[in-house]
Amino acid sequence: MVAGASAHRLTCNFMGSICSQVVTSGTELTNYISLPLSVRILMPMRPLKFERTLRAAPPCRVESASKQGETNPMNIVRFTSTGALLLILLIAFPLAGYSQDTAEDTPPNIIYIMVDDMGYHDLGCYGSTTIQTPNIDRIAAEGMRFTDCYSGDTVCASARSTLMTGLHKGHTPVRGNSGGIPLFPEDVTVAEVLKQGGYATGAFGKWGLGNQGHDGAAERQGFDHFFGYYNQWHAHTYYTHLFRNSEKVELDGRYTHYAIYDEAIQFLHEHHDEPFFLYCPWTPPHAAYEIPEEDPAYQLYKDEPWDNSAKVVAAMDTMMDRQIGEIMALLKEYKIDDNTIVFFTSDNGAAKRFDGIHNSCGVMQGHKRSLFEGGIRVPMVVRWPGHIEAGSESDLPWYFPDVMPTLADLAGLTENFDADATINDSAGIKGRATMDGGVGINYVPEGIDGISILPTLLGQGEQQERDYLFWEFGGKRAVRSGTWKGILSGDNFALYDLSEDRAEQNDLADEQPEIAQRLRGYAEEAYEEQRSQQDDGKYTGK
Repeated sequence: MVAGASAHRLTCNFMGSICSQVVTSGTELTNYISLPLSVRILMPMRPLKFERTLRAAPPCRVESASKQGETNPMNIVRFTSTGALLLILLIAFPLAGYSQDTAEDTPPNIIYIMVDDMGYHDLGCYGSTTIQTPNIDRIAAEGMRFTDCYSGDTVCASARSTLMTGLHKGHTPVRGNSGGIPLFPEDVTVAEVLKQGGYATGAFGKWGLGNQGHDGAAERQGFDHFFGYYNQWHAHTYYTHLFRNSEKVELDGRYTHYAIYDEAIQFLHEHHDEPFFLYCPWTPPHAAYEIPEEDPAYQLYKDEPWDNSAKVVAAMDTMMDRQIGEIMALLKEYKIDDNTIVFFTSDNGAAKRFDGIHNSCGVMQGHKRSLFEGGIRVPMVVRWPGHIEAGSESDLPWYFPDVMPTLADLAGLTENFDADATINDSAGIKGRATMDGGVGINYVPEGIDGISILPTLLGQGEQQERDYLFWEFGGKRAVRSGTWKGILSGDNFALYDLSEDRAEQNDLADEQPEIAQRLRGYAEEAYEEQRSQQDDGKYTGK
């Protein structure tokens, strides 16, 4: 076996016939790996070759998969002879839970994966030559890649607040980043909107919008199930306890992200036969830079001539890519692939630029905690077979406040979806009877800042335009209008043309005074005084 390669073995003892399949690095595999009966295997880091052998095996017994990447890079599953009849039935007949519905019958399932502190250029589909992300790259190849997508802020908590509420940084409830500033009961989240459409809702990872047991907790903000970290300071280690709906869960030294991922998979198993919203605000590659050395992703980079942080960040990204490949395979297994839309992004820019190694921010200035492009521009790929054109690309400027109205449109929960809407007929999305018994009722709160980008995703209808996008951090403000971007710092206002100057090095405020005045006006008008940013209790790690 190639040194450092990941390996995955499926062993079956079935009706006296034994087969063993070993997967190692080698020749290219063109599909996501998909196995029947919910057998999950680690996605290889790079192209594959297959080696087939026959060997004897004892009468079968059930053996659970080893903990992913902890002590054994292989996941081994054996089927027992006592289960042979069941296996025959499962092969002959679809599982009862398998969904045969189409988009005409049910709204699409929604998976929104948001990793933490990944740089714009840290994916192969965004130009990385050092970090291997074949599964995310394939999502881009089979869907739409956005070149001008932005976070709602340049740090964790407030970015999540803009995502959940549809309100930009000048209006969103949580604007500080202290760790425990909560959403209030009256705040409406995207999960609460989707609940109106009958969606099962689950969140797995780092919440950041209220501590456990308080009003801001995820399960009090529209999520049926939450597992992970509530307070972002708690999330600064990968070896600690977690919480499930505010109940403490001891992991006994297990790597937290493995547990978070497993719980997300369990949610998918339990809800694949009904509309679901799976929100994965995963913590990697945020510091602390920790990953089990036995993980196949770390083995891939351990001998690279980089500093340890660069190795671990690359390994974290490739680990998550492997897991995303497993999720994509599971969608196919459950026959819900065509009725599931998948988003992948990062919560803000890279925490470290890794110039000369990963070049995470490329030519863009800044990184996390900066309002330059390197701090707020993020990768975004979206896939929905049969609806989003494969291999498409868009330069539409949009950001996290647009997620709520977009997902509500997808679910048929806005007035944009009535029985006669052209976009419904052509896209296979139907305006659905709501809890109030009508079609075209809008469950999106009035006055949000976001707009739906569904016309761009589907390539149909007219995309709504807006005057500007807005950010604020550390007393500075930034706006983007068309290709123009302005940054207001005290009395100084700088103007950049991003179509020519993504590095934001050429201030054109003096050359373009009218444009500068207009954008400065946007920056001044967008910010409203914030409500209390007091934490709902000091996080103590308990």
